[in-house]
This record gives sequence, C-alpha cells and structure tokens, in this order.
Amino acid sequence: MAKQPSLVSLKQELADVTSLADPRLDVLATDSRKGAQLLLTQIKRRLNKQAEAEAAFQERLHYERDLWTMGKLVAGIDEVGRGPLAGPVVTSAVILPQSFDIPLVNDSKQLTPKERERLYPLILAQATAVSIGIGSSELIDQINIYQATRVAMQRAVLGLGIAPQHLIVDAMQIPVDLPQTRLIKGDAKSASVAAA
Repeated sequence: MAKQPSLVSLKQELADVTSLADPRLDVLATDSRKGAQLLLTQIKRRLNKQAEAEAAFQERLHYERDLWTMGKLVAGIDEVGRGPLAGPVVTSAVILPQSFDIPLVNDSKQLTPKERERLYPLILAQATAVSIGIGSSELIDQINIYQATRVAMQRAVLGLGIAPQHLIVDAMQIPVDLPQTRLIKGDAKSASVAAA
C-alpha cells in the first residue's frame, strides 16, 4: 500500500484549488485522517467565501452594467473623508472600465485600513479616470458642510479629464448638468461609488 502524502504537502499542493469540482478534492475526501478532513473543510469554506464575495461584487456592478449596456460612461462619486472638526471635506470621482475586476472593492467601512491601503493602487491601476475634489474649512464655514460636500463632489467630477455621461452618487445631488442615480449607502450598492 502506497504511503499517504503528508498533510503539509497536501496543504501546499491544494493551495491553488479554485473550484469545488477540482478532482483533487475527491481524493482528499476519501482520506480518512482527521487533519485531511479538516483541510477539506477549510478549502470548501475558503471557496464558498470567495464565491459569495464574487457574487456580492457582481451585484455591486449592476447599476454600472445597466448603464454600460446603454453605452454610458459612468462615474461613481463619494465623500472620501472629513478632517477633524474644522474640515476639509474630500471627495472622489472614479470611472471604472467594464473590465474592472477587484471583488474586494466595497464600502470602505466594511474594509480594514490595511485592505483599503492595498486596494488603493489596484483601483488606480484599473480605473479609467480618478479625480479628487476638496472643500476647504473656509468653504465649510461659508456655506455649511453639506453644501461644501456638494461643491467638492462637483470639483471631483469636473476634474476627471474624461466627461462621464451618468453619475452614481452616494445620496447627494451634485450641481452638474448630468443624469444622476442617487443611492442611500451607495458605497455598499455600487462598485464605482465604493471605488471612489
């Protein structure tokens, strides 16, 4: 009888499994060792988690996909952050290509600071255009935080360098002459807004 491979070697060999249909998992399923069964459970859990993340990501692209099928260039806009107490307010506008494929992009509040740092250069590398808009603390004092956020979002849209044909915005109406889809909690519903 042939000697079974070590659990360490099995773990290394199966690290690249991307589908529950992989025949190597059938072999693992027949391995009666407790460690082998634990490894199988871990792999299945990882693959199911990846499948759920991909399905959620595809759902977050549904607004963009509907607009893309109409030939529209879509920009997502969101507030990036506010300074402590005295401003400024910072916003971003992002145009994603139809080939965008970073499933982890989600509402930034759902991500760890480390994940956000890791995603930033990936989004910049795949995005068609990215722009930042800032509303200074002086502007906030003059017109209030809500209005300053709208102005900062307007600046982000106008700074894209490529003119979008439709905006997906997290809850606000931006003072630009473009059709807009306003979403409550837009960063959890739209990949473009989440990328912004």
